[in-house]
Amino acid sequence: MKVLASAGDEDVAMVYVAEVRDRQIEFVESVQPPLPRDEKWVLMVSTLFGCPVGCPICDAGGHYGGKLTADEILEQIDHLVQHRYPDGRIPASKFKIQFARMGEPALNDAVIDVLKALPGRYDAPGLIPSVSTVAPKGSDAFFERLMDVKNELYPNGRFQLQFSVHTTDEEHRDHLVPVLKWGLDEIGDYGKRFVHPGDRKITLNFALAEGSPIDPEVLLDHLDPEFFLIKITPVNPTHRAVENKMDSYVDPSREEGYDVVEALENAGYEVILSIGETEENRIGSNCGMYVQNHLKAASEVPGAYVYELQSS
Repeated sequence: MKVLASAGDEDVAMVYVAEVRDRQIEFVESVQPPLPRDEKWVLMVSTLFGCPVGCPICDAGGHYGGKLTADEILEQIDHLVQHRYPDGRIPASKFKIQFARMGEPALNDAVIDVLKALPGRYDAPGLIPSVSTVAPKGSDAFFERLMDVKNELYPNGRFQLQFSVHTTDEEHRDHLVPVLKWGLDEIGDYGKRFVHPGDRKITLNFALAEGSPIDPEVLLDHLDPEFFLIKITPVNPTHRAVENKMDSYVDPSREEGYDVVEALENAGYEVILSIGETEENRIGSNCGMYVQNHLKAASEVPGAYVYELQSS
C-alpha cells in the first residue's frame, strides 16, 4: 500500500488516500473533541474497492472493483497505528476500528480474518471493533462467523454491531438501501442470538432524511429493545444526497426537541442522537463521504469537503 495524499485537521480527523493494486482506497482517523486521543481514537477503514450497494446518501458507492485482502485491510490500520504509536501500544481507553469507509463489510470474508488478527497485533486494551452493515442477502455465513468471533474474542461489550436501517417503511427502505437484504424480522431473530449478557446491544442506525418514517410499533413487532438500541444521525452532506434531494431531518445545530426521539424512548428503546463534529463534514471524513468522488465532481456541497489535499 502506498499512501498518496491526506487531508484534514490533526485535532479532529484526517482522511488518507492510498493506492492498492493500482486502485485507490481511503481510510480515516478521528478524535472526539474535547476528548483527547488517549481517551478515544477512532479509525475507519475500507474493505472493498468501491461498493456495489449504491445507497443514495453515500458518495463511496456506485462503482465496485473487488475485495481487499485481510493484509490490505490491516495495512490501513498499521499505517495509522505506526504514525501515532510506533511501539504498537495504543493507550486509548476506547480504540474503535470501524469497517465503514468504503464497502459493505458483510460482502468480504476477509473482515472476519482481520477481526481474528487484531487482538494479537496491537497492545490495545481499549480495542472495540465496529461492523456497520446493511445485512445483504446471501451473507448468512458471514454473520454466523461474526457471531462466533465476537463470542470468542470480544465478549463483555468489546464489540459493536450496527445495522443501517434508515426507515421502517419497507418500500422506502428499498430505495435507501437498493440491494436485497434481511428484513426487520431476520435482523430481530439474529439479534436475539447475537447479544449475550454483558454484550453491547446491537445498534439500529437511522441516517434520518426528511420523509423517512420511523414507526415505533413496526420496530417493536420485530426488534426487541432488550437486544437493540437506536442511533439517529443526520444525513451527511454528500454529493449523492444533494443529487437525490435528500434533506436531513436532523439539524446538526440542534441537539434536542425531536418528536421521533421521544416516541422511540416511550416505546422502550434506548436512543442515541449522534450528531458529531460538523468540522468532519468540511474535511470529508464522516460516514458516506468520499474524497475521491468529490475531486471528480463538478459541483460543490455546501458545508462539506472544504480542504486542501496534501500529497504524501
